[in-house]
Amino acid sequence: MKYDFDHVTDRSGTNSLKWNTLQNELPMWVADMDFLAAPEILEELQKRLTNGIFGYSVLPDEWYQAYIEWWQSRHNLKFERQQMLFSPGVLPTICTCIRELTNIGDNVVLLSPVYNCFYDCILSNGRSVLECPLIYDGNEYRIDHKLLEWQISNSRTKMLILSNPHNPTGNIWGRDVLAAIGSLARKNDVIVVSDEIHCDITDPDINYVPYLAAASENAGNSVTCISPTKAFNLAGLHTSAIVIPDKTIRRRMKEGLHSQRIDGANAFAVPAAVSAFQKGGAWLDSLRHYLFENKQLVRAGLEAELPELKLIPSQATYLLWIDGTRVVTDNGLSLAQSIRKRTGLFLSDGAQFGNGGEGFLRMNIASHYSMVQDGLERLITAIKEMRR
Repeated sequence: MKYDFDHVTDRSGTNSLKWNTLQNELPMWVADMDFLAAPEILEELQKRLTNGIFGYSVLPDEWYQAYIEWWQSRHNLKFERQQMLFSPGVLPTICTCIRELTNIGDNVVLLSPVYNCFYDCILSNGRSVLECPLIYDGNEYRIDHKLLEWQISNSRTKMLILSNPHNPTGNIWGRDVLAAIGSLARKNDVIVVSDEIHCDITDPDINYVPYLAAASENAGNSVTCISPTKAFNLAGLHTSAIVIPDKTIRRRMKEGLHSQRIDGANAFAVPAAVSAFQKGGAWLDSLRHYLFENKQLVRAGLEAELPELKLIPSQATYLLWIDGTRVVTDNGLSLAQSIRKRTGLFLSDGAQFGNGGEGFLRMNIASHYSMVQDGLERLITAIKEMRR
């Protein structure tokens, strides 16, 4: 392997949200990685740093071209420069979508369990969450199309926020599923906001389906959020793009971003994104293989030691979704709280992801092998103690 993902970097003293924990705790919760960014990216950022002046930035042609070429070569999706807008992140984009494309009191549909921040984006902007719980058969998830149709046809429903690939389940939505969602949304004049921030973190030789690629008609009423931040561990640099084929929706979004003054790129946002997409492909492919091995490590450990836990099969993200509904906790604590109290292993509590997440755990395995092994051992110890 050309890149060393086993290198351990001390993140103390960096104001890391993930590592803002008690001594001897092991954080495997929030979705950032414990790997150094690709050396090709670090080299470009160092060049920018060496200049020493960090004034206002513009978006050069290279920024647009980097996104366009990456999505065309990697994901077989072609979009145009004029369809793109800059945003500091997917969540600011989603909040802007909600404010600019819906009205107070409108319904926004979520396929739950789903990324917890979506709920806050909706509720804090005065809209109502309409959950469409995914159907879970004990092994995998699928969409309840009858319920979704009923919810989208509601006259108060104006938007659906799609996690594609899905966080936290790691599910990759198929082309037919995305096309069906698009058809239903168009029929009822509902806008689909597709969060595709995890799209480049897939198992080796697996690709996701962009919402826009599922059906040409999906372009007419959609907003697609894309970014290098999850795949290349750049979340703290606040850089992303929005693809909006429809002129009217794009104009409203452009005005909304500008009215909040969040349409300008910081000095590192542009070189980070450009270098990631132009030079980071080999690093990313090596990372995907490494993450796949981490996933296999956890799967084998759970199957051998903890039959009461079920690792949900997935093909995307570095976030494992674990069914712990058969585990009995104590003292009124959630499963995640009990595990953290007993061993210091900090996992995400599934309940925060909405309907269907109760009793589940989300585990971030984007760390060096020894840390994932440590996390697995702590998980095994905690669950075995609960048996007694």
